[in-house]
Amino acid sequence: MRLSTRGEYASRAMLELAVRYGQGPVPIRIISLAQAIPQQFLEQILLLLKRAGYVKSKKGPAGGYYLSRPPAEINVAEVIRVMDGPLAPINCVSVMEHEPCPLEDRCGLKWLWKEVRDMVAERLEQTTFDDVLKRQLMINRQATERRKK
Repeated sequence: MRLSTRGEYASRAMLELAVRYGQGPVPIRIISLAQAIPQQFLEQILLLLKRAGYVKSKKGPAGGYYLSRPPAEINVAEVIRVMDGPLAPINCVSVMEHEPCPLEDRCGLKWLWKEVRDMVAERLEQTTFDDVLKRQLMINRQATERRKK
């Protein structure tokens, strides 16, 4: 699996919305600045996430985007799949977009690619944006404590 810039930015945008969950719509400008994502690119990403049902939007002066569900109910794998497609490193081991290979029945590498796919998918499916948010808060707390010393 290779995470595209779009997948990375989508993950960061979702994290920013997780940070602000329950505080109402977040303007694109705020997400863009907080996560260092170019605003025009972010608009495209948020539209894809909205179509996929992970975010909702509100128009107007107090408008913006917000998560459609709590951060604990959205795993990272879902968002990566929306942005980048299957998590498999090659198509012959993809669950979603399997493509037969002429060497498939006798390939010594297939088991390795399948294991890689399974490990990546399992980790990303088990990690919610709430988990990522908790990790970020812990890292920020530790950084603050180091600065105080």
